[in-house]
Amino acid sequence: MLQTLVHYTLHLLAPGLIAYIFFRKEWKKAWLIMLATMLVDLDHLLATPIFDPGRCSINFHPLHTYWAIAGYVVLLFFRKTRIIAVGLLFHMFTDYIDCQWN
Repeated sequence: MLQTLVHYTLHLLAPGLIAYIFFRKEWKKAWLIMLATMLVDLDHLLATPIFDPGRCSINFHPLHTYWAIAGYVVLLFFRKTRIIAVGLLFHMFTDYIDCQWN
């Protein structure tokens, strides 16, 4: 129960705080963009079973691999993709924390 609460709080509320701190002028837009980066979880549809509470997403699902994460880091260096990169990297961080519970 606590794991689920932490996981979804980090996925939904923490990006709002990050948006407010780092992208204050356009924090609402930044928060929505970061929430949209959760679409990266569509790669879970490729797994069987689709949801496994004991499975670590990092380096299991295609958009959660170390190669994909390296690509998200590259996106940080471009102003137009920076908010997306922050959202994706924080998403990976959240999933990594989730892996530590198991």
